[in-house]
Amino acid sequence: MEECISPKRKRIPYGMMNFADIRLDNYYYVDKTRFIPLIEDSDRFFFFIRPRRFGKSLTLSMLQHYYDVRTKDMFDDLYGDLYIGKYPTRDRNSYLVLYLNFSGINSELHDYRKGLDAHCRTTFENFCKIYADYLPQDALEELRAADGAVEQLDALYQACARTNQKIYLFIDEYDHFTNSILSDPESLHRYTGETHKEGYLRAFFNKVKAGTYSSIKRCFITGVSPVTMDDSTSGFNIGTNYSLTAKFNELVGFTEEEVREMLTYYSTTYPFNHTIDELIEIMKPWYDNYCFAKECYGKTTMYNSNMVLYFINNYLDQNAEVPQDMIEHNIRIDYEKLRMLIRKDKEFAHDASIIQTLVSQGYITGELKTGFPAVNIVDPDNFMSLLYYFGMLTISGTYRGETKMTIPNQVVREQLYTYLLNTYNETDLSFDSYEKEQLASVLAYDGEWKRYFDYIADCLKRYASQRDKQKGEFFVHGFTLAMTAQNRFYRPISEADTQAGYADLFLFPLLEMFPDMQHSYIIELKYAKYKDSESRVDELRLEAIGQANRYADTEIVKSSIGTTKLHKIVVVYKGVEMRVCEEV
Repeated sequence: MEECISPKRKRIPYGMMNFADIRLDNYYYVDKTRFIPLIEDSDRFFFFIRPRRFGKSLTLSMLQHYYDVRTKDMFDDLYGDLYIGKYPTRDRNSYLVLYLNFSGINSELHDYRKGLDAHCRTTFENFCKIYADYLPQDALEELRAADGAVEQLDALYQACARTNQKIYLFIDEYDHFTNSILSDPESLHRYTGETHKEGYLRAFFNKVKAGTYSSIKRCFITGVSPVTMDDSTSGFNIGTNYSLTAKFNELVGFTEEEVREMLTYYSTTYPFNHTIDELIEIMKPWYDNYCFAKECYGKTTMYNSNMVLYFINNYLDQNAEVPQDMIEHNIRIDYEKLRMLIRKDKEFAHDASIIQTLVSQGYITGELKTGFPAVNIVDPDNFMSLLYYFGMLTISGTYRGETKMTIPNQVVREQLYTYLLNTYNETDLSFDSYEKEQLASVLAYDGEWKRYFDYIADCLKRYASQRDKQKGEFFVHGFTLAMTAQNRFYRPISEADTQAGYADLFLFPLLEMFPDMQHSYIIELKYAKYKDSESRVDELRLEAIGQANRYADTEIVKSSIGTTKLHKIVVVYKGVEMRVCEEV
Protein backbone atom coordinates (compact mmCIF):
# COMPACT_ATOMS: atom_id res chain seq x y z
CA MET A 1 0.00 0.00 0.00
CA GLU A 2 3.05 2.29 0.15
CA GLU A 3 2.40 3.77 -3.26
CA CYS A 4 -1.06 4.87 -2.14
CA ILE A 5 0.15 6.98 0.78
CA SER A 6 0.42 10.64 -0.11
CA PRO A 7 3.35 12.46 1.50
CA LYS A 8 1.31 15.67 1.40
CA ARG A 9 -1.65 14.19 3.25
CA LYS A 10 -2.40 15.99 6.48
CA ARG A 11 -1.63 13.98 9.54
CA ILE A 12 -4.30 13.22 12.13
CA PRO A 13 -3.93 15.28 15.35
CA TYR A 14 -4.91 12.40 17.60
CA GLY A 15 -4.02 13.28 21.21
CA MET A 16 -2.60 16.70 20.27
CA MET A 17 -3.49 19.86 22.19
CA ASN A 18 -1.05 22.48 20.84
CA PHE A 19 -2.74 24.54 18.14
CA ALA A 20 0.52 25.87 16.66
CA ASP A 21 1.94 22.36 16.26
CA ILE A 22 -1.19 21.24 14.44
CA ARG A 23 -1.22 24.21 12.09
CA LEU A 24 2.49 24.48 11.37
CA ASP A 25 3.23 20.75 11.03
CA ASN A 26 0.50 19.92 8.48
CA TYR A 27 -2.10 18.26 10.71
CA TYR A 28 -5.82 18.25 9.96
CA TYR A 29 -7.69 20.92 11.93
CA VAL A 30 -11.47 21.20 12.26
CA ASP A 31 -12.03 24.94 12.14
CA LYS A 32 -13.61 26.24 15.35
CA THR A 33 -12.36 29.82 14.94
CA ARG A 34 -15.83 31.01 13.91
CA PHE A 35 -16.66 31.03 17.63
CA ILE A 36 -14.05 33.68 18.46
CA PRO A 37 -16.38 36.64 17.65
CA LEU A 38 -19.15 35.00 19.69
CA ILE A 39 -16.82 34.60 22.66
CA GLU A 40 -15.74 38.23 22.37
CA ASP A 41 -19.37 39.33 22.32
CA SER A 42 -20.08 37.30 25.47
CA ASP A 43 -19.30 38.27 29.04
CA ARG A 44 -15.59 38.75 29.63
CA PHE A 45 -15.31 36.08 32.32
CA PHE A 46 -16.26 32.88 30.55
CA PHE A 47 -16.88 29.47 32.19
CA PHE A 48 -17.21 26.41 29.98
CA ILE A 49 -17.70 22.79 31.12
CA ARG A 50 -17.44 19.78 28.82
CA PRO A 51 -16.57 16.07 29.25
CA ARG A 52 -12.96 14.95 29.14
CA ARG A 53 -11.28 14.42 25.78
CA PHE A 54 -13.70 16.61 23.89
CA GLY A 55 -11.18 19.19 22.65
CA LYS A 56 -11.29 21.81 25.42
CA SER A 57 -7.50 22.12 25.76
CA LEU A 58 -7.04 22.51 22.01
CA THR A 59 -9.71 25.20 21.99
CA LEU A 60 -7.85 27.07 24.72
CA SER A 61 -4.62 26.73 22.76
CA MET A 62 -6.33 28.12 19.66
CA LEU A 63 -7.58 31.12 21.64
CA GLN A 64 -4.21 31.65 23.32
CA HIS A 65 -2.35 31.88 20.02
CA TYR A 66 -5.01 34.19 18.58
CA TYR A 67 -4.82 36.73 21.39
CA ASP A 68 -1.12 36.54 22.30
CA VAL A 69 0.88 39.65 21.34
CA ARG A 70 3.89 37.43 20.67
CA THR A 71 2.22 35.49 17.83
CA LYS A 72 1.24 38.54 15.78
CA ASP A 73 3.82 37.78 13.09
CA MET A 74 2.55 34.19 12.85
CA PHE A 75 -1.08 35.16 12.29
CA ASP A 76 -1.23 34.28 8.59
CA ASP A 77 0.52 30.94 9.09
CA LEU A 78 -1.76 29.99 11.98
CA TYR A 79 -5.11 31.42 10.85
CA GLY A 80 -4.79 32.59 7.25
CA ASP A 81 -7.06 29.95 5.64
CA LEU A 82 -9.41 29.64 8.63
CA TYR A 83 -12.60 31.56 9.28
CA ILE A 84 -11.00 34.04 11.66
CA GLY A 85 -8.12 34.63 9.25
CA LYS A 86 -10.64 36.02 6.79
CA TYR A 87 -12.68 37.86 9.40
CA PRO A 88 -10.30 38.85 12.23
CA THR A 89 -11.53 40.78 15.24
CA ARG A 90 -10.14 43.99 16.64
CA ASP A 91 -8.70 42.25 19.72
CA ARG A 92 -6.45 39.81 17.90
CA ASN A 93 -2.85 39.63 19.24
CA SER A 94 -3.49 42.31 21.86
CA TYR A 95 -3.10 40.48 25.19
CA LEU A 96 -0.43 39.08 27.43
CA VAL A 97 -1.63 35.49 27.83
CA LEU A 98 -1.46 33.83 31.25
CA TYR A 99 -2.25 30.11 31.01
CA LEU A 100 -2.68 27.99 34.14
CA ASN A 101 -3.18 24.25 33.76
CA PHE A 102 -4.48 22.86 37.04
CA SER A 103 -4.34 19.29 35.74
CA GLY A 104 -0.63 19.26 36.53
CA ILE A 105 -1.17 20.00 40.21
CA ASN A 106 -1.18 17.27 42.84
CA SER A 107 -4.88 16.94 43.66
CA GLU A 108 -4.37 15.66 47.17
CA LEU A 109 -5.77 18.45 49.28
CA HIS A 110 -3.23 18.13 52.09
CA ASP A 111 -0.57 18.99 49.48
CA TYR A 112 -2.70 21.21 47.27
CA ARG A 113 -1.42 24.57 48.47
CA LYS A 114 2.14 23.39 47.90
CA GLY A 115 1.28 22.14 44.41
CA LEU A 116 -0.64 25.30 43.47
CA ASP A 117 2.20 27.50 44.69
CA ALA A 118 4.78 25.51 42.72
CA HIS A 119 2.76 25.52 39.49
CA CYS A 120 1.96 29.22 39.72
CA ARG A 121 5.51 30.19 40.64
CA THR A 122 6.90 28.45 37.56
CA THR A 123 4.16 29.81 35.28
CA PHE A 124 4.35 33.36 36.65
CA GLU A 125 8.15 33.50 36.35
CA ASN A 126 7.94 32.25 32.78
CA PHE A 127 5.31 34.90 32.07
CA CYS A 128 7.65 37.63 33.33
CA LYS A 129 10.51 36.32 31.20
CA ILE A 130 8.66 35.91 27.88
CA TYR A 131 6.88 39.26 28.28
CA ALA A 132 9.91 41.10 29.71
CA ASP A 133 9.71 43.78 26.99
CA TYR A 134 6.13 44.60 28.01
CA LEU A 135 6.61 44.71 31.80
CA PRO A 136 8.40 46.94 34.31
CA GLN A 137 12.06 46.02 34.76
CA ASP A 138 11.50 45.02 38.38
CA ALA A 139 8.49 42.76 37.65
CA LEU A 140 10.36 39.47 38.03
CA GLU A 141 12.16 40.67 41.15
CA GLU A 142 8.89 41.73 42.80
CA LEU A 143 7.27 38.44 41.84
CA ARG A 144 10.04 36.42 43.48
CA ALA A 145 9.74 38.50 46.65
CA ALA A 146 6.06 37.57 46.98
CA ASP A 147 5.10 34.50 49.03
CA GLY A 148 2.84 31.92 47.40
CA ALA A 149 0.43 31.88 44.45
CA VAL A 150 -2.02 34.42 45.88
CA GLU A 151 0.59 37.11 46.59
CA GLN A 152 2.42 36.40 43.35
CA LEU A 153 -0.75 36.78 41.28
CA ASP A 154 -1.30 40.13 43.01
CA ALA A 155 2.23 41.24 42.11
CA LEU A 156 1.86 40.01 38.53
CA TYR A 157 -1.33 41.78 37.55
CA GLN A 158 -0.24 44.99 39.28
CA ALA A 159 3.03 44.94 37.32
CA CYS A 160 1.01 44.63 34.11
CA ALA A 161 -1.22 47.51 35.19
CA ARG A 162 1.81 49.81 35.59
CA THR A 163 2.63 49.45 31.91
CA ASN A 164 -1.03 49.40 30.77
CA GLN A 165 -0.87 45.81 29.59
CA LYS A 166 -3.97 43.61 29.32
CA ILE A 167 -3.98 40.01 30.58
CA TYR A 168 -6.10 37.24 29.10
CA LEU A 169 -6.26 34.56 31.80
CA PHE A 170 -6.87 30.94 30.79
CA ILE A 171 -7.39 28.23 33.41
CA ASP A 172 -7.67 24.65 32.16
CA GLU A 173 -9.26 22.04 34.45
CA TYR A 174 -9.95 24.53 37.22
CA ASP A 175 -11.85 21.74 39.03
CA HIS A 176 -8.99 19.22 38.97
CA PHE A 177 -8.57 19.38 42.75
CA THR A 178 -12.03 17.89 43.23
CA ASN A 179 -10.47 14.53 42.31
CA SER A 180 -9.15 14.45 45.85
CA ILE A 181 -12.64 14.07 47.28
CA LEU A 182 -13.38 11.10 45.04
CA SER A 183 -11.11 8.66 46.80
CA ASP A 184 -10.94 9.82 50.41
CA PRO A 185 -14.00 10.81 52.50
CA GLU A 186 -11.74 12.88 54.76
CA SER A 187 -10.83 15.02 51.80
CA LEU A 188 -14.34 16.45 51.73
CA HIS A 189 -13.63 18.20 55.01
CA ARG A 190 -10.32 19.55 53.70
CA TYR A 191 -12.06 20.55 50.48
CA THR A 192 -14.67 22.52 52.38
CA GLY A 193 -11.94 24.26 54.33
CA GLU A 194 -10.08 25.21 51.17
CA THR A 195 -13.12 26.59 49.35
CA HIS A 196 -14.92 28.42 52.17
CA LYS A 197 -14.15 31.36 54.43
CA GLU A 198 -10.39 31.93 54.39
CA GLY A 199 -9.39 28.80 52.48
CA TYR A 200 -6.44 29.06 50.09
CA LEU A 201 -8.40 28.21 46.93
CA ARG A 202 -11.02 30.76 47.83
CA ALA A 203 -8.30 33.33 48.42
CA PHE A 204 -6.78 32.53 45.02
CA PHE A 205 -10.05 33.04 43.15
CA ASN A 206 -10.70 36.17 45.18
CA LYS A 207 -7.37 37.46 43.91
CA VAL A 208 -8.37 36.64 40.32
CA LYS A 209 -11.50 38.68 40.89
CA ALA A 210 -9.44 41.57 42.26
CA GLY A 211 -7.27 41.40 39.16
CA THR A 212 -10.31 41.95 36.91
CA TYR A 213 -10.54 45.48 38.34
CA SER A 214 -7.02 46.04 37.06
CA SER A 215 -5.16 44.33 34.19
CA ILE A 216 -7.00 40.95 33.92
CA LYS A 217 -9.43 41.93 31.17
CA ARG A 218 -10.67 38.51 30.11
CA CYS A 219 -10.87 34.98 31.54
CA PHE A 220 -11.66 31.67 29.89
CA ILE A 221 -11.97 28.87 32.44
CA THR A 222 -12.74 25.24 31.63
CA GLY A 223 -13.45 22.11 33.63
CA VAL A 224 -15.31 18.82 33.63
CA SER A 225 -17.76 19.08 36.51
CA PRO A 226 -19.77 21.88 38.14
CA VAL A 227 -19.08 20.50 41.62
CA THR A 228 -16.98 23.49 42.63
CA MET A 229 -19.15 26.18 41.12
CA ASP A 230 -20.86 26.92 44.43
CA ASP A 231 -17.62 26.54 46.37
CA SER A 232 -14.34 27.90 45.05
CA THR A 233 -15.97 30.20 42.52
CA SER A 234 -18.04 31.89 45.20
CA GLY A 235 -14.85 33.90 45.58
CA PHE A 236 -15.11 34.76 41.88
CA ASN A 237 -18.80 35.37 41.33
CA ILE A 238 -18.62 37.57 38.25
CA GLY A 239 -18.10 34.74 35.76
CA THR A 240 -20.80 33.50 33.38
CA ASN A 241 -21.36 29.80 32.75
CA TYR A 242 -21.95 29.20 29.03
CA SER A 243 -21.95 25.41 29.24
CA LEU A 244 -25.65 25.02 28.43
CA THR A 245 -25.88 27.87 25.90
CA ALA A 246 -27.10 26.94 22.43
CA LYS A 247 -24.67 29.18 20.54
CA PHE A 248 -21.72 27.29 22.04
CA ASN A 249 -23.17 23.79 21.58
CA GLU A 250 -20.66 23.12 18.76
CA LEU A 251 -17.60 24.87 20.25
CA VAL A 252 -15.92 21.54 21.04
CA GLY A 253 -16.58 18.10 19.58
CA PHE A 254 -17.41 17.50 15.89
CA THR A 255 -20.70 17.87 14.04
CA GLU A 256 -21.59 15.14 11.55
CA GLU A 257 -20.85 17.59 8.75
CA GLU A 258 -17.34 18.11 10.13
CA VAL A 259 -16.81 14.35 10.41
CA ARG A 260 -17.97 13.85 6.82
CA GLU A 261 -15.62 16.57 5.58
CA MET A 262 -12.70 14.91 7.34
CA LEU A 263 -13.55 11.46 5.95
CA THR A 264 -13.99 12.91 2.48
CA TYR A 265 -10.57 14.55 2.66
CA TYR A 266 -8.82 11.33 3.66
CA SER A 267 -10.76 9.28 1.11
CA THR A 268 -9.13 11.38 -1.62
CA THR A 269 -5.63 10.56 -0.36
CA TYR A 270 -6.09 6.92 0.63
CA PRO A 271 -8.01 3.97 -0.89
CA PHE A 272 -11.00 3.44 1.43
CA ASN A 273 -12.78 0.10 1.66
CA HIS A 274 -16.02 1.82 2.64
CA THR A 275 -18.10 4.72 1.44
CA ILE A 276 -18.42 7.81 3.62
CA ASP A 277 -22.01 6.86 4.42
CA GLU A 278 -20.93 3.38 5.49
CA LEU A 279 -18.28 4.78 7.83
CA ILE A 280 -20.75 7.26 9.33
CA GLU A 281 -23.20 4.41 9.89
CA ILE A 282 -20.49 2.51 11.77
CA MET A 283 -19.25 5.47 13.84
CA LYS A 284 -22.53 7.16 14.66
CA PRO A 285 -23.91 4.69 17.26
CA TRP A 286 -20.58 4.74 19.10
CA TYR A 287 -19.48 8.38 19.09
CA ASP A 288 -22.43 10.66 18.22
CA ASN A 289 -25.54 12.04 19.92
CA TYR A 290 -24.18 14.52 22.47
CA CYS A 291 -26.43 17.54 22.94
CA PHE A 292 -25.30 20.33 25.26
CA ALA A 293 -28.25 22.72 25.02
CA LYS A 294 -32.00 22.09 25.22
CA GLU A 295 -32.61 24.38 22.26
CA CYS A 296 -30.37 22.22 20.06
CA TYR A 297 -32.22 18.97 20.71
CA GLY A 298 -33.46 17.51 17.43
CA LYS A 299 -31.21 19.83 15.41
CA THR A 300 -27.49 19.26 15.92
CA THR A 301 -25.71 16.50 17.81
CA MET A 302 -22.00 16.28 18.51
CA TYR A 303 -19.49 13.48 18.04
CA ASN A 304 -16.76 12.92 20.61
CA SER A 305 -13.82 14.42 18.71
CA ASN A 306 -11.15 12.30 20.39
CA MET A 307 -12.95 9.08 19.48
CA VAL A 308 -13.44 10.19 15.87
CA LEU A 309 -9.72 10.90 15.53
CA TYR A 310 -8.96 7.56 17.18
CA PHE A 311 -11.18 5.73 14.69
CA ILE A 312 -9.84 7.45 11.56
CA ASN A 313 -6.25 7.09 12.73
CA ASN A 314 -6.71 3.34 13.24
CA TYR A 315 -8.70 2.95 10.03
CA LEU A 316 -5.83 4.39 8.00
CA ASP A 317 -3.18 2.47 9.93
CA GLN A 318 -5.02 -0.82 9.40
CA ASN A 319 -5.33 -0.61 5.61
CA ALA A 320 -8.84 0.83 5.69
CA GLU A 321 -10.27 -1.83 8.00
CA VAL A 322 -12.60 -0.96 10.86
CA PRO A 323 -10.76 -1.25 14.22
CA GLN A 324 -11.96 -4.20 16.30
CA ASP A 325 -11.93 -2.08 19.45
CA MET A 326 -14.18 0.92 18.91
CA ILE A 327 -13.29 2.41 22.29
CA GLU A 328 -10.03 4.19 22.98
CA HIS A 329 -8.88 2.92 26.36
CA ASN A 330 -7.75 6.32 27.66
CA ILE A 331 -11.27 7.68 27.44
CA ARG A 332 -12.69 5.26 29.99
CA ILE A 333 -13.87 7.00 33.12
CA ASP A 334 -12.04 6.25 36.37
CA TYR A 335 -14.98 4.37 37.90
CA GLU A 336 -13.40 4.04 41.32
CA LYS A 337 -13.09 7.80 41.71
CA LEU A 338 -16.57 8.43 40.34
CA ARG A 339 -18.00 5.82 42.67
CA MET A 340 -16.27 7.30 45.70
CA LEU A 341 -17.45 10.76 44.81
CA ILE A 342 -21.10 9.86 44.79
CA ARG A 343 -20.93 7.28 47.57
CA LYS A 344 -18.70 8.63 50.31
CA ASP A 345 -20.16 6.15 52.78
CA LYS A 346 -19.81 3.24 50.29
CA GLU A 347 -23.57 2.82 50.42
CA PHE A 348 -25.06 1.98 47.03
CA ALA A 349 -27.89 4.51 47.15
CA HIS A 350 -29.20 7.15 44.74
CA ASP A 351 -26.71 6.24 42.05
CA ALA A 352 -28.04 2.70 41.90
CA SER A 353 -31.66 3.72 41.52
CA ILE A 354 -30.87 6.36 38.90
CA ILE A 355 -28.58 4.16 36.81
CA GLN A 356 -30.83 1.12 37.04
CA THR A 357 -33.84 3.25 36.10
CA LEU A 358 -31.86 4.67 33.20
CA VAL A 359 -30.77 1.23 31.97
CA SER A 360 -34.20 -0.34 32.27
CA GLN A 361 -36.42 2.60 31.29
CA GLY A 362 -34.07 4.11 28.72
CA TYR A 363 -34.22 7.64 30.15
CA ILE A 364 -34.36 9.65 33.35
CA THR A 365 -35.76 13.10 34.02
CA GLY A 366 -34.82 15.88 36.38
CA GLU A 367 -33.46 19.39 36.65
CA LEU A 368 -30.11 19.95 34.97
CA LYS A 369 -28.07 22.01 37.44
CA THR A 370 -25.45 24.57 36.47
CA GLY A 371 -23.60 23.98 39.74
CA PHE A 372 -23.89 22.44 43.18
CA PRO A 373 -21.76 22.04 46.31
CA ALA A 374 -19.85 18.80 46.78
CA VAL A 375 -21.68 18.07 50.02
CA ASN A 376 -24.93 17.73 48.04
CA ILE A 377 -23.56 15.39 45.39
CA VAL A 378 -25.83 12.50 46.39
CA ASP A 379 -29.02 14.47 45.70
CA PRO A 380 -30.72 12.77 42.72
CA ASP A 381 -30.84 15.88 40.51
CA ASN A 382 -27.22 16.66 41.31
CA PHE A 383 -26.11 13.13 40.52
CA MET A 384 -27.99 13.22 37.22
CA SER A 385 -26.29 16.53 36.42
CA LEU A 386 -22.90 15.06 37.31
CA LEU A 387 -23.44 12.17 34.89
CA TYR A 388 -24.38 14.71 32.21
CA TYR A 389 -21.27 16.84 32.70
CA PHE A 390 -19.07 13.73 32.68
CA GLY A 391 -20.55 12.99 29.24
CA MET A 392 -22.47 9.92 30.38
CA LEU A 393 -25.90 11.42 29.69
CA THR A 394 -27.15 13.70 26.96
CA ILE A 395 -30.11 16.05 26.64
CA SER A 396 -33.01 14.34 24.86
CA GLY A 397 -35.73 16.95 25.10
CA THR A 398 -38.25 17.37 27.89
CA TYR A 399 -40.74 15.07 29.57
CA ARG A 400 -43.51 16.33 31.87
CA GLY A 401 -41.79 19.66 32.27
CA GLU A 402 -38.37 18.22 33.19
CA THR A 403 -35.20 17.70 31.20
CA LYS A 404 -35.11 14.24 29.66
CA MET A 405 -31.69 12.57 29.72
CA THR A 406 -30.55 9.45 27.86
CA ILE A 407 -27.30 7.54 27.32
CA PRO A 408 -25.75 9.18 24.24
CA ASN A 409 -24.03 6.25 22.54
CA GLN A 410 -22.47 2.81 22.77
CA VAL A 411 -19.14 4.01 24.20
CA VAL A 412 -20.92 5.57 27.16
CA ARG A 413 -23.37 2.69 27.46
CA GLU A 414 -20.46 0.29 27.92
CA GLN A 415 -18.94 2.60 30.55
CA LEU A 416 -22.18 2.87 32.51
CA TYR A 417 -22.87 -0.85 32.34
CA THR A 418 -19.32 -1.60 33.46
CA TYR A 419 -19.81 0.79 36.36
CA LEU A 420 -23.07 -0.96 37.24
CA LEU A 421 -21.42 -4.38 37.22
CA ASN A 422 -18.41 -3.16 39.18
CA THR A 423 -20.63 -2.28 42.11
CA TYR A 424 -21.21 -5.99 42.62
CA ASN A 425 -17.49 -6.66 42.72
CA GLU A 426 -17.31 -4.64 45.93
CA THR A 427 -18.92 -7.58 47.68
CA ASP A 428 -15.71 -9.50 46.99
CA LEU A 429 -17.41 -11.36 44.19
CA SER A 430 -16.05 -11.14 40.69
CA PHE A 431 -16.94 -12.20 37.20
CA ASP A 432 -14.64 -14.69 35.54
CA SER A 433 -13.36 -12.64 32.60
CA TYR A 434 -11.92 -15.64 30.80
CA GLU A 435 -15.13 -17.64 31.13
CA LYS A 436 -17.23 -14.69 30.05
CA GLU A 437 -15.05 -14.14 26.97
CA GLN A 438 -15.20 -17.82 26.03
CA LEU A 439 -18.99 -17.84 26.33
CA ALA A 440 -19.20 -14.69 24.20
CA SER A 441 -17.10 -16.32 21.50
CA VAL A 442 -19.16 -19.51 21.27
CA LEU A 443 -22.33 -17.42 21.29
CA ALA A 444 -21.13 -15.50 18.21
CA TYR A 445 -19.44 -18.32 16.31
CA ASP A 446 -21.07 -21.57 17.46
CA GLY A 447 -24.60 -20.49 18.36
CA GLU A 448 -24.32 -21.87 21.91
CA TRP A 449 -26.75 -19.45 23.50
CA LYS A 450 -28.00 -21.59 26.41
CA ARG A 451 -24.67 -21.61 28.28
CA TYR A 452 -24.39 -17.84 27.84
CA PHE A 453 -27.76 -17.02 29.37
CA ASP A 454 -27.36 -19.65 32.09
CA TYR A 455 -24.14 -17.87 33.11
CA ILE A 456 -25.92 -14.50 33.27
CA ALA A 457 -28.74 -16.01 35.32
CA ASP A 458 -26.28 -17.63 37.72
CA CYS A 459 -24.37 -14.36 38.23
CA LEU A 460 -27.60 -12.42 38.68
CA LYS A 461 -28.86 -14.80 41.34
CA ARG A 462 -25.57 -14.91 43.25
CA TYR A 463 -24.91 -11.18 43.23
CA ALA A 464 -28.41 -9.89 43.95
CA SER A 465 -28.78 -8.15 47.31
CA GLN A 466 -32.08 -7.91 49.14
CA ARG A 467 -32.44 -4.34 47.88
CA ASP A 468 -31.83 -5.48 44.29
CA LYS A 469 -34.51 -8.16 44.65
CA GLN A 470 -36.96 -5.51 45.77
CA LYS A 471 -36.27 -3.55 42.59
CA GLY A 472 -37.38 -6.60 40.63
CA GLU A 473 -37.74 -6.00 36.93
CA PHE A 474 -35.42 -2.97 36.90
CA PHE A 475 -32.63 -5.02 38.39
CA VAL A 476 -33.11 -8.11 36.19
CA HIS A 477 -33.36 -6.09 32.98
CA GLY A 478 -30.48 -3.79 33.90
CA PHE A 479 -28.19 -6.63 34.94
CA THR A 480 -28.88 -8.56 31.73
CA LEU A 481 -28.19 -5.49 29.61
CA ALA A 482 -25.00 -4.77 31.53
CA MET A 483 -23.74 -8.31 31.02
CA THR A 484 -24.52 -8.45 27.29
CA ALA A 485 -22.83 -5.06 26.86
CA GLN A 486 -19.55 -6.76 27.79
CA ASN A 487 -19.81 -8.96 24.69
CA ARG A 488 -17.37 -7.48 22.17
CA PHE A 489 -19.02 -9.19 19.20
CA TYR A 490 -22.32 -7.32 19.49
CA ARG A 491 -23.83 -3.91 20.06
CA PRO A 492 -26.86 -4.53 22.29
CA ILE A 493 -29.83 -2.41 21.26
CA SER A 494 -32.49 -2.07 23.91
CA GLU A 495 -35.79 -0.56 22.79
CA ALA A 496 -38.52 0.85 24.99
CA ASP A 497 -41.58 -1.33 24.52
CA THR A 498 -43.67 1.52 23.16
CA GLN A 499 -44.68 0.01 19.84
CA ALA A 500 -45.65 -3.47 18.83
CA GLY A 501 -42.87 -5.70 17.67
CA TYR A 502 -39.97 -4.20 19.60
CA ALA A 503 -37.82 -6.61 21.53
CA ASP A 504 -36.18 -6.02 24.88
CA LEU A 505 -32.78 -6.68 23.35
CA PHE A 506 -31.31 -7.09 19.89
CA LEU A 507 -27.68 -8.24 19.78
CA PHE A 508 -26.62 -6.30 16.71
CA PRO A 509 -23.72 -8.27 15.13
CA LEU A 510 -20.58 -6.18 14.54
CA LEU A 511 -19.89 -7.71 11.15
CA GLU A 512 -17.63 -4.88 10.01
CA MET A 513 -15.21 -5.91 12.76
CA PHE A 514 -15.93 -9.65 12.84
CA PRO A 515 -17.05 -10.58 9.32
CA ASP A 516 -16.78 -14.32 9.98
CA MET A 517 -19.20 -14.48 12.93
CA GLN A 518 -22.17 -16.75 12.40
CA HIS A 519 -25.00 -15.91 14.81
CA SER A 520 -27.17 -12.98 15.90
CA TYR A 521 -29.91 -12.80 18.53
CA ILE A 522 -33.21 -11.27 19.56
CA ILE A 523 -33.87 -11.64 23.29
CA GLU A 524 -37.35 -11.11 24.71
CA LEU A 525 -36.93 -10.75 28.45
CA LYS A 526 -39.98 -10.96 30.71
CA TYR A 527 -40.31 -10.66 34.45
CA ALA A 528 -42.80 -12.17 36.89
CA LYS A 529 -42.92 -11.26 40.57
CA TYR A 530 -42.16 -13.82 43.27
CA LYS A 531 -45.83 -13.98 44.26
CA ASP A 532 -47.09 -14.48 40.69
CA SER A 533 -48.54 -17.85 39.73
CA GLU A 534 -46.94 -20.32 37.34
CA SER A 535 -49.71 -19.55 34.87
CA ARG A 536 -48.45 -15.96 34.81
CA VAL A 537 -44.99 -17.23 33.83
CA ASP A 538 -46.56 -19.14 30.93
CA GLU A 539 -48.58 -16.08 29.87
CA LEU A 540 -45.39 -14.02 29.74
CA ARG A 541 -43.66 -16.76 27.77
CA LEU A 542 -46.38 -16.73 25.09
CA GLU A 543 -46.34 -12.94 25.01
CA ALA A 544 -42.56 -12.95 24.53
CA ILE A 545 -42.78 -15.49 21.68
CA GLY A 546 -45.20 -13.24 19.81
CA GLN A 547 -43.06 -10.16 20.28
CA ALA A 548 -39.88 -11.95 19.22
CA ASN A 549 -41.52 -13.19 16.02
CA ARG A 550 -42.84 -9.73 15.17
CA TYR A 551 -39.49 -8.08 15.79
CA ALA A 552 -37.69 -10.62 13.60
CA ASP A 553 -39.71 -9.32 10.63
CA THR A 554 -38.73 -5.67 11.13
CA GLU A 555 -36.41 -3.88 8.74
CA ILE A 556 -33.82 -3.05 11.39
CA VAL A 557 -33.25 -6.75 12.06
CA LYS A 558 -33.33 -7.86 8.43
CA SER A 559 -30.86 -5.18 7.38
CA SER A 560 -28.47 -5.83 10.27
CA ILE A 561 -27.99 -9.58 10.53
CA GLY A 562 -26.19 -10.03 7.21
CA THR A 563 -25.34 -13.70 6.65
CA THR A 564 -25.66 -14.63 10.34
CA LYS A 565 -28.29 -17.02 11.59
CA LEU A 566 -30.89 -15.17 13.67
CA HIS A 567 -31.93 -16.79 16.96
CA LYS A 568 -35.08 -15.67 18.79
CA ILE A 569 -34.57 -16.33 22.49
CA VAL A 570 -37.30 -16.03 25.11
CA VAL A 571 -36.26 -15.57 28.74
CA VAL A 572 -38.66 -15.33 31.67
CA TYR A 573 -37.56 -14.62 35.24
CA LYS A 574 -39.64 -15.13 38.33
CA GLY A 575 -37.94 -12.93 40.89
CA VAL A 576 -34.22 -13.60 40.36
CA GLU A 577 -34.84 -17.18 39.18
CA MET A 578 -34.70 -17.80 35.42
CA ARG A 579 -37.71 -20.02 34.76
CA VAL A 580 -37.75 -20.04 30.95
CA CYS A 581 -34.88 -19.87 28.46
CA GLU A 582 -35.76 -21.26 25.04
CA GLU A 583 -35.41 -20.60 21.34
CA VAL A 584 -38.53 -19.79 19.37
